[in-house]
Amino acid sequence: MKTFTMPGTDILAPNVVLGLMRIADKTDEDVRELVRTARDAGIDFIDHADIYGGELHACERRFADAMALSPSQRDEITIQTKAGIVTDGPYYDFSYEHIITSVEGSLAALRTDRIDILLLHRPDALVEPEEVARAFDDLESSGKVRAFGVSNQTPRQIDLLRRYVRQPIVANQLQLSVTHAPIIAQGIAANMLAEQQSATLDGGGIVDYCRLNDITIQAWSPFQAGFFTGVFLGSPEYPELNAVIDRLAGQYDVPAIAIATAWITRHPAQMQVVLGTTNPERVAGAAQGSEVRLTRAEWYELFRAAGHLVP
Repeated sequence: MKTFTMPGTDILAPNVVLGLMRIADKTDEDVRELVRTARDAGIDFIDHADIYGGELHACERRFADAMALSPSQRDEITIQTKAGIVTDGPYYDFSYEHIITSVEGSLAALRTDRIDILLLHRPDALVEPEEVARAFDDLESSGKVRAFGVSNQTPRQIDLLRRYVRQPIVANQLQLSVTHAPIIAQGIAANMLAEQQSATLDGGGIVDYCRLNDITIQAWSPFQAGFFTGVFLGSPEYPELNAVIDRLAGQYDVPAIAIATAWITRHPAQMQVVLGTTNPERVAGAAQGSEVRLTRAEWYELFRAAGHLVP
């Protein structure tokens, strides 16, 4: 498993992350097997959110109940969680009170004394960045949160936050897969008026912005064809792409899911792939993609086969 020190932190992180948004109905042994498989593959980075699991802090609590981590075991893993989505509505809340209350709830549910990385979960149109800054300061000074980031935010939204927040923004969690790649595709077809792919969306240039500002991109839904529309692996809707994936999987002697992972980890932005599966076999297979370095030609072949324009 390839690792790197996340900029702005002392956290040595793998480039594949275990996301636990779907474990609420899993047994203790299911959760332990999933985490054990991930750890055996070199994944010691866990991704949570306060809203995962159908009720507030459900998946965080399920994880803690199943794992019952000792202090030394807790020290061996990086725990990331998110705050900001209110399920009643839904709506978004980046107020001081909501952030603090959410973190306190996550700490209790996870049975830990600190969150390693806290992400603001999606943008809040009514954000008052001064309140976010105050919350971050209090959480950092109390030792309850070590590092801070965002999810699904544009360059200008991050700039607004950074004007007030003292701490570095260390991560931005964005949807990305070989089939759902507007944040990459728009740059390749820049200034080609007739192509929808060239449209500048959400402020544009978020990949380059994150690279320039030492913000780690965390790719969520790395195997989804679109916004929770089903996976592209093995899908009859993507015959050309799957033919290329299967050929490369045979060439590198890895499962197909590893090639889908490798397409993301090959990018020089040093991204992390956030897995959402609860299938241990898929976790182990995806993790193999960390060590596969696709050639430039192979990366672009996959990109073209997914339907993106390469002028």
